Amino acid sequence: MSAHESTHEQQRYDVVVVGGGAAGLSAALILGRSRRRTLVVDAGEPRNAPAAHMQGFLSRDGMNPAEFLEAGRREIAAYGVEWRAGLVTRAVPNEVDGFEDGFEVTIDGEHTVRTRRLIVTTGLVDGLPEIDGVAERWGREVLHCPYCHGWEVRDRAFGVIAHPVMPAHQALMVSQWSDDVTLFLHTAPPLSEEDRGRVAAAGITVVTGEVAGLVVEDDRMTGVRMADGRLVERSVLFVGTRMTPRDELLTELGAATHDTPLGTFVTVDATGRTSVPGVWAAGNAIGPAEQAINAASGGYRAGVTVNAELILADLDRKAAASTAG
Repeated sequence: MSAHESTHEQQRYDVVVVGGGAAGLSAALILGRSRRRTLVVDAGEPRNAPAAHMQGFLSRDGMNPAEFLEAGRREIAAYGVEWRAGLVTRAVPNEVDGFEDGFEVTIDGEHTVRTRRLIVTTGLVDGLPEIDGVAERWGREVLHCPYCHGWEVRDRAFGVIAHPVMPAHQALMVSQWSDDVTLFLHTAPPLSEEDRGRVAAAGITVVTGEVAGLVVEDDRMTGVRMADGRLVERSVLFVGTRMTPRDELLTELGAATHDTPLGTFVTVDATGRTSVPGVWAAGNAIGPAEQAINAASGGYRAGVTVNAELILADLDRKAAASTAG
């Protein structure tokens, strides 16, 4: 085999996984254990990077997110899965040399590999409210998910910035972790009659008017400053983010999407299969509720399904060749 042929062969994979978070690593793990030649390409922008700990993941509760990813990369490497730091900038259908329904994947705009199947686990970006101090305290006193952080800040003085679509929902949820909750309507519409009843039953205080910023003393949030000058003492602030999935690869391939109250996401079936043949997606790229443990589960299901499809495709090809012979 010539050097050129050897290099060409090394650029072919059964599966390329785009994104190396919980979903991508989980898919890669099962594919590696299934003896599939697999490449994980990761841009290094995990959604939970600002958090010091990840919670709610059985056996990994409280683990540092970076340590979790490092452990995952070690595990997939043990099964021969390749991992590469980089950004997948393009994926197009490719049917060269028997890679039926395959794809040509471009990394960092220059390096190209071929793959039979594609799993996209690129996550999403949280857009924060444009309130002074929120971005600086994000992942510290400014939080978004009570299931991820509620226990750690339980019984403290909570503030909640009302979401423009579901203004009371987050405040009602976090009231399970504290009896001292203040809902700042900020720019959200007035509460519905139903929400007013629930908020009152939960003992939640409602503050009208726009929020101007956070008050921070000695590197610690101590309150919320209103635009009219009022100061409301709070030590924790929950905010709803504008969730934007990193789904450019999927939409460029023509994947179907659907609208939700929290944004537009790619449509998948129970295994993560998209409307594009040969393409799966998992994790926060497909929805806002895919916390790490859910994302890992979704990646596992996608990996199992992809492997099964490849097994049957190879056997069907062999059967057809045998019949033709």
